[in-house]
Amino acid sequence: MNEADILSEKMTASETRASVGLASIFGLRMLGMFLILPVFALYAEHLPGGQDHTLVGLALGAYGLTQALLQLPYGMASDKFGRKRVIYFGLILFALGSFVAAGATSIETIIVGRIIQGAGAISAAVTALLADSTREEHRTHAMAMIGGTIGLTFAASLVLGPAMYQYVGMSGIFTLTGVLSITAMAVVKWYIPDPKASHFHSDAEANTARLGDVLRNAQLLRLNFGIFSLHAAQMAMFVVIPFALRTTGHLNIDQQWEVYLPVVLVAFVLMVPAIIYGEKRARLKQVFVMAVGLMLIAQLSMAVSMHSFPDIVAALTAYFIAFNILEATLPSLISKIAPPGAKGTAMGVYNTSQSLGLFFGGALGGWLSQHYGFSAVYEFCAILIGTWLLIAIGMRAPPAVKTKMYHLGALTKEQAAELARRLLAITGVYEAGVIADERVAILKVAQQGWDEEAALKLIGDSKHGISQ
Repeated sequence: MNEADILSEKMTASETRASVGLASIFGLRMLGMFLILPVFALYAEHLPGGQDHTLVGLALGAYGLTQALLQLPYGMASDKFGRKRVIYFGLILFALGSFVAAGATSIETIIVGRIIQGAGAISAAVTALLADSTREEHRTHAMAMIGGTIGLTFAASLVLGPAMYQYVGMSGIFTLTGVLSITAMAVVKWYIPDPKASHFHSDAEANTARLGDVLRNAQLLRLNFGIFSLHAAQMAMFVVIPFALRTTGHLNIDQQWEVYLPVVLVAFVLMVPAIIYGEKRARLKQVFVMAVGLMLIAQLSMAVSMHSFPDIVAALTAYFIAFNILEATLPSLISKIAPPGAKGTAMGVYNTSQSLGLFFGGALGGWLSQHYGFSAVYEFCAILIGTWLLIAIGMRAPPAVKTKMYHLGALTKEQAAELARRLLAITGVYEAGVIADERVAILKVAQQGWDEEAALKLIGDSKHGISQ
């Protein structure tokens, strides 16, 4: 068997269509989530109960709680009931929650709408459909498309949210969110191809049997605490940042995009070389720790510069540079550290930690703002990020590896264990897992110089039975 039998250089048209379509589903859904962030706290002042920042924080973060509770069950349900059915159900709930929030006349009703939005937790089901629709060698690229779409959506929302609020108001933004969800259903129905077959993918889906391995892995726990802290601080900040920009910069709610636009552009430009340097030079830990340190400096700067507009803008710029780097490096670190065959489980726990951070940050940030003032929110964020920095410094540097996956023939569990042992003995192979049920071999190999020819020969021989 030669390499061409296992790998194909390009995605097929069907794979490309599925990847683009599913990335757009994430984008449409996340756009609806993010658009309210830069404007909601100021809008809420005009609602009954909206002067209570505790409720404002709950409204911002409430969707994170139901999303955290339901996204893994949705993924498992998609194995039983079908990917698209579960995605339709989640998008319907998300649209329903959006329309409830659009018609709300009190902060409490908006909280209910946000809880319903979060119940449409389709991330795991969408990822499973992507795995069904792409071959293993292209799945990382397809997932990167989704990650990039989410990042761009977040950046665009900071600019579009204030601009749109001027024309359609908060009710219009929530209504648009519901319409986008319905549009996403149409994309699923008529644009994304039905997969030829659906089955479990250990690299993309959570496996309850591997939860123990993931939860006992100290390196993964560090990263899970990191994504929790990153998004808790993000949500807490948006309880108070709109007020700070209005007070110090005299910017109304519809003018604040003038700050966000240059800030996110500068942050994006400076993020790219940092990521390239970390990946290409095997310095990912150093880049990661430096970004956490920059995040801490940004939070401390905000705590002491609440009355200086230039200082707030400078701190925001530092914050978004660090945020973008960390958002990009954390999934890469998860992939490098997760045990072979448990990447999907590790990502499931990671995503759940992120959602819990959104809820915790919104709720506690609102409570601190209400009872102790704006500076207390940044002090809380600084403590959280400072703790993360101490944890990150102690992290082991991840190996400079890439993941390779190969199809296998039918194997017994004994044959799979023997093949894994032999693959692990090949030059440049750091870890090897062979999953008999899925008929795949998953290898973590050196970026350069590993003996792929020997691996291909063993995999080819496995289809005819491994000699004992």
